[in-house]
Amino acid sequence: MIAESLSPGWLPPGLRVYAIGDTHGCADRLAAMHALVAQDAAARPGPEPLVVHLGDYVDRGPDSPGVLDLVCGPPPVPGAAVVNLLGNHEQMMLAALDPAATEQVVTFWLDNGGAATLEAYGADPADARSWAAVPPRDLDRLRRLRPMLHIGGYVFAHAGIEPETPLDRQDVMDLAWIREPFLSWRGRLPAVVVHGHTPAERPEVRPHRIGVDTGAVYGGPLSCAVLEADRLGFLFA
Repeated sequence: MIAESLSPGWLPPGLRVYAIGDTHGCADRLAAMHALVAQDAAARPGPEPLVVHLGDYVDRGPDSPGVLDLVCGPPPVPGAAVVNLLGNHEQMMLAALDPAATEQVVTFWLDNGGAATLEAYGADPADARSWAAVPPRDLDRLRRLRPMLHIGGYVFAHAGIEPETPLDRQDVMDLAWIREPFLSWRGRLPAVVVHGHTPAERPEVRPHRIGVDTGAVYGGPLSCAVLEADRLGFLFA
């Protein structure tokens, strides 16, 4: 693990959170990250581990089904709790595969990486009749994703939060899609937000947020924030 530093947020005693950024169909990267999480937990036993996947499991990359199997399968640390959050790409996929979807909704998904997801399931993006290859089990997995998680001094959400809206009134679209005014916010927030969605070359640590999308599908690393008490470190796969 990259050396720990002081974090802008905090967790209750006895808990360690592994927050993994956007995977986008890179199942090999996620498998490698899960192995690193297991190694770190074994090397530093004690706190209860919680694994948080921050959303955007599908689209753009070569193996979205494999990512969903890993995210929804056995935890990387035996017995650990896992929370899987909803990303905007999961929202797009569910909307496009709804029987009532409009052509505009479908085209928007296909143009934003959905074609790669269909091909990974053995479907033809140009032939909607073949899209039944996407198993109902995986659509059910997407429907069960959580929009947000609040623990101690942290909020975990795929994209961020609307800064001037209380946590209990956040809109699911903001949680999955927001960029500004959240990214450049300079005021106070009810908690430090750990998020993905907006890629950067390296994790971004600001007083109000920790961004861990480092563009794994574009050739960057897959990043994981390791949070414990008032400390912060990173794993990279």
